[in-house]
Amino acid sequence: MSYKTALLGAAAVCLVLPGAAQDSNSGENRLEAITVEGSRLNQTEAEIGSSVSIITAEDLEKLDFDFVLDAVASAPGVTINQNGSYGGAASVRIRGASTGQTLVLIDGVPVGDPSLTDGSFNFAFLDTSDIERIEVLKGPQSVLWGSDAIGGVVSVTTKDAEERLGGSAFAEYGSFNTLRGGASVGNANETGDFRLSASGISTDGISKADEANGNNEDDGYDATTLSAKGGLNLPSDTRLEASLLWNDAEADYDSYVFGAQGSVGDGDESTKNETLSGNITLKAPLFDKRFENLLMIGYSDISRENFTNGASSYSADGDRQIYRYQGTFTIDDRNKLSFGAEHEDTSADGQDSSIDGYFALYEVKPVEALTLTGGIRLDDHDKFGSETTGRIAAAYQPTEQIVMRASWGQGFKAPSIFQSTYICTFCGLTEPNADLKPETSEAFDIGIDWTSEDGRASAGITYFDQDTENMIDFSYTAGYDNIALVKSKGVELVGSYELTNWLGIAANYAYIDAEDGNGNPLYRMPENSGDVTVSLDPEGPFSGAVLVRYNGDETNTDGTTLDGWTRVDLTGGYDLTDRIELYGRIENLFDEDYQQVLGYGTPGLSGSVGIRLRY
Repeated sequence: MSYKTALLGAAAVCLVLPGAAQDSNSGENRLEAITVEGSRLNQTEAEIGSSVSIITAEDLEKLDFDFVLDAVASAPGVTINQNGSYGGAASVRIRGASTGQTLVLIDGVPVGDPSLTDGSFNFAFLDTSDIERIEVLKGPQSVLWGSDAIGGVVSVTTKDAEERLGGSAFAEYGSFNTLRGGASVGNANETGDFRLSASGISTDGISKADEANGNNEDDGYDATTLSAKGGLNLPSDTRLEASLLWNDAEADYDSYVFGAQGSVGDGDESTKNETLSGNITLKAPLFDKRFENLLMIGYSDISRENFTNGASSYSADGDRQIYRYQGTFTIDDRNKLSFGAEHEDTSADGQDSSIDGYFALYEVKPVEALTLTGGIRLDDHDKFGSETTGRIAAAYQPTEQIVMRASWGQGFKAPSIFQSTYICTFCGLTEPNADLKPETSEAFDIGIDWTSEDGRASAGITYFDQDTENMIDFSYTAGYDNIALVKSKGVELVGSYELTNWLGIAANYAYIDAEDGNGNPLYRMPENSGDVTVSLDPEGPFSGAVLVRYNGDETNTDGTTLDGWTRVDLTGGYDLTDRIELYGRIENLFDEDYQQVLGYGTPGLSGSVGIRLRY
């Protein structure tokens, strides 16, 4: 509780003081560089050397995504699975890695739930209304971000204030009696900046268990999200920042039914989920800004409680505290060194663990067109010992139109608190598996990106290959044990073309060949997936987009095949004035009947209309 109090207090200081001054001329000291923040070296996409997908606030608004889950699905190589819409448990997997091997950051703070079996993050409740950008870094990123980043990183950054006093509001109504709305206000000036926002959604929903199987009971969903973000500009270009994100959600779900498809059917079940994350950060540049120093204290807490027939049936609570220092020294125009240390404490339901990490990164540009990056990291876990990981990357830009890139990296993930403390009593065991070891991975990718001279066309291709060893899975002889091996390789393609100055098309495709150690395809992992987006923005008040999303056949956990599907969504907006916009969305235009997870239904033809105000 003391961490929550400290974060709230720091946020109040950073938010109230800037609001007292109404000079709208500045905001100049706010960090606004367009970089890949997850690189930890402020590298651009042309310098990072590895594959990354960036989804901006503009993308989120154009395609009218309500949830971050739907947005990250647009990145090639990313697979999502959700146990029914509107609050169903949701996972994100990158290039065949499991959901617990995807590190999720919100404003730099790890938010995986320590009380879950694999310590993963449930994407079901994260709304997009306050999101500025989402970065998806693919492949092992443990050198940059430590344990859990064995398959990749999803880094979510919330919105900053604009350089004037103002804000926005929206309200929309749609199918299934769905009401969603929110508002924000912020300001930036010489003293600092602040932004406050609130949003909510309420819906009757649809049955989590597929209605096609006779399940007619709707499962509702309600959620509220509050966020606060601000900063104080101190002398000598020093800056103090704080951010908070709080979400409270309640979702109905269905019950275990023996013999039903997917073993799920109508039932009186619900879950309440409360999530809080935040950080306090001090940025202090020295030596004419050549030596940047960052100190951060971060905190995340997730509380869950399940109910059956109105009575509490299960509860869990997990939290993380992270302490981080990073120093970045620009030696000259061609050499940059970054180094740092992190300490993370994790607890869940009376159990705890801690890990210390020490890392160093070096960037060198032997010539103007070539960027080489190398890094090493040592992580020391209080229960599972030390692990050293490495990473190298190269990016070469022989012309302004071409970027060639390659990277190699290692990853590791310490067993979760649940995995390391679980006693399988029905297996005849009396203690946890004392021989459990961390999962490890090694991967490389290589690719090339091209942009036409006039900037109207672009294309890119990436090949990747990743091996993960000591995968932790359930075993009837040891509870949780290192029994699995995963090999994945594949190709990612992206391309776009501006047909006219108001009409454009973009597409991406991923082929993922992911197998376990016995050569069997991974469960719930399509070999083929992709998106096609057509965007229209003619002169005048109208704009719109068409999104076609394809997900190929998948292998179910029972060995059967889940059919692939294609869904078409339409979005459109109409500017009544330069500050007021009407917008709408039609989902699943052709009423495709499909499942993401065996037994769980998805919405058919549906839609919504709304109004957006900027002030």
